[in-house]
Amino acid sequence: MLNIKRLGMSDAALLIDGARQHAIDIGVPMCIAVVDESGNLIAFERMDGGKASSIGVAQNKAYTAGAARKATHEYNAACVPGNLVFGIHTELSVVGGGLPVWADNDCVGGIGLSSGTPDQDIACAQAGIDFWYAHHS
Repeated sequence: MLNIKRLGMSDAALLIDGARQHAIDIGVPMCIAVVDESGNLIAFERMDGGKASSIGVAQNKAYTAGAARKATHEYNAACVPGNLVFGIHTELSVVGGGLPVWADNDCVGGIGLSSGTPDQDIACAQAGIDFWYAHHS
């Protein structure tokens, strides 16, 4: 039998709160998705002004980060013609802005943001994780 650590609703709310605050600070309304360790959606928020086209993108970034346990920008760096991982972009997001969430050595979920530049999306995702860690410990 497996014992699985997984994000809950209160965790998702903290992740979203931290990401939202950073998005407000930089003046970019975001779409924010949080998934469990299997990549299944737990919570989603589209800030007022978040791009409609970013809804699915944020969810795909979160899915990749949580289920594959790797930041989406890491796949981007590796996904080049000739590399054995080339083609992964047909199944996983390779656009920066999705980060896995770790508790101890376990990936417990992922967070994905979209509506800014990839660097802005990554920064907001990291702010969400930092906020969660600050309130989780």
